[in-house]
Amino acid sequence: MINIVLGVLGVLTLWFAVVFVSDFMKNKDNLETHNTWGKVTSIGFATNFFDTLGIGSFAPTTALLKGFKQVQDRLLPGTLNVSCTIPVVLEAFIFITVIEMEPTTLVSMLAAATIGAYVGAGIVSKLPEKKVQLVMGVALFITALLMLAGQMNWMPGGGDAIGLHGTKLIVAVVANFILGALMTAGIGLYAPCMALVYLLGMSPKVAFPIMMGSCAFLMPVASTKFVKEEAYDRRASMGITIGGIVGVLIAAYLVKSLPLDILKWLVIVVIFYTSATMLKSASKNKEMVN
Repeated sequence: MINIVLGVLGVLTLWFAVVFVSDFMKNKDNLETHNTWGKVTSIGFATNFFDTLGIGSFAPTTALLKGFKQVQDRLLPGTLNVSCTIPVVLEAFIFITVIEMEPTTLVSMLAAATIGAYVGAGIVSKLPEKKVQLVMGVALFITALLMLAGQMNWMPGGGDAIGLHGTKLIVAVVANFILGALMTAGIGLYAPCMALVYLLGMSPKVAFPIMMGSCAFLMPVASTKFVKEEAYDRRASMGITIGGIVGVLIAAYLVKSLPLDILKWLVIVVIFYTSATMLKSASKNKEMVN
């Protein structure tokens, strides 16, 4: 079953890559002028490098893109999804093949996240800038709180189960559907998914194939919608993708682990700051909320 899962993931990713590259090549002479290849590629390398080690990439990428003024706020959700799709798929292939988990639980949660993303992307891609700023400001704040809870050991430590059954499986499927939908709005799935895994008494190790696999399956579907709606930054997305692929491969096969405690605290502070600036931008935005 795992081979079937990876086969389907490969097909979805190939489909997305064709759509993404075709759109990029069609518009290669009309790319955005407010960002640079060097900055977006470096951002992609750094955030996906640490994403592979378990920090998550959406919130740090948002903070860096916002801090260096590389992407318009309205295009942030689409850019995050499109740019991180292929790097995250690489991570999923790595972790799904090396960590043992019950196939039924894995497939159910991946399918739920993918369907949730399909529903969410259709809504988020049409949101006006002020609503995007509000949603992402709140999303970043929640993400930072979840990361803080993890650092302070406020979350349960998990159990040793590698699969779920009955009511717990239903709860996991419904929750992952919601997380998949929220991810298209720029809310990273890693921290809340890890909390979900722990709360349901599963082994902390299986959080990696679940959260990376969920992202890998939902992102090609959601990202294809963002590309077709032209709701993303082309230069930033391609640069982050290229840098991200390199970052994932180095982290997974050369570095494998680092002392990340200090870095996690820094990331939490930066995310809180970025959340505040996003909400401040929304409060100053004269665009109608309705």
